[in-house]
Amino acid sequence: MSLLVLEAVTRSVELPGGGRLEILRGIDLEVDAGDHVSIVGRSGSGKSTLLGLLGLIDDPSSGRIVFDGMPLARVSGGRRDRLRGRDVGFIFQQFHLLPGRTALENAMTPLLYARGRQFWRRERIATEMLERVGLGDRLQSTPDRLSGGEQQRVAIARALVRGPRLILADEPTGALDVDTGSAVMALLDEVAAASGAALITITHDPGIAAMAGRRFRLDEGVLRPVDAADRAVAAPPGGAP
Repeated sequence: MSLLVLEAVTRSVELPGGGRLEILRGIDLEVDAGDHVSIVGRSGSGKSTLLGLLGLIDDPSSGRIVFDGMPLARVSGGRRDRLRGRDVGFIFQQFHLLPGRTALENAMTPLLYARGRQFWRRERIATEMLERVGLGDRLQSTPDRLSGGEQQRVAIARALVRGPRLILADEPTGALDVDTGSAVMALLDEVAAASGAALITITHDPGIAAMAGRRFRLDEGVLRPVDAADRAVAAPPGGAP
């Protein structure tokens, strides 16, 4: 059974002067546990709108979204919030770290909303995750004392501390240089694969998209698989086809 399924999903909004703006058109997508899927699209293609649907934040205008066998239309708002907090991890281009808080405090933030063992072991869990992403010696450093790559590693650790089953990375390397961005994506792929989580990377960068096992392009609200010719163009020199 697929972890996340979108079936004929559309998203539209009413315009002030009347009529509707179609943002997403008939999106079909299945994502299994352990998948790494990339979605590439230009600005205005509908990537942010799609992210809101993939992250269980918004509802489609039509079509169906199923998460772990549960149609979201049948899941109440409060239950969906708990589901999203437990099973979905978000990583953004802008790291959104809390200024003045240490790397450890930032990574622990999601665990403040956990229950039972996760809550009481929050400091140990966050410490272990920061060590896993190579920041074991930076636990007490605040964001202003961390490089861009280190800040992104803190953001990755924060997204993963609750053991999400779905990781959504929205332009995760957009604020980084090429070498640091490639290293961060390799780390994210490694950590996600080790935990068996599904990873969806949303990006405008064909090179980053080429690191995924399955690739899609979003253009004018339509999602299509990337064919072999596109993959050859998108792959970085020496990278995977």
